[in-house]
Amino acid sequence: MQALILVVLLAVSALAMSVASAAPGSRAVVATASQSAAGLQLFAADAAAQAHCPKDQVVWLNTKSGIYHEKGMRWYGKTKHGAYVCRKEADAAGDRDTRNGQ
Repeated sequence: MQALILVVLLAVSALAMSVASAAPGSRAVVATASQSAAGLQLFAADAAAQAHCPKDQVVWLNTKSGIYHEKGMRWYGKTKHGAYVCRKEADAAGDRDTRNGQ
């Protein structure tokens, strides 16, 4: 039990040190990425998706419907099931843009 507590404390300490070493004035973003069945990279934060595809537009993909929404649209980041993805990768995976502009 004590060994497990020590491992957890070391992991938390390492994370705190990496956050502390971030550039002054910047915010550290801890984001997870996963992969869909179609091989599409799914991100929990738009900044992480933008880092993955810096020359592409980041969109919010409704993972249930396969429809994505652009920043500024009503459902961007707000559907029940979804993730931030790169637009070109979403298109290649067969997903599409919303047709009603929301």
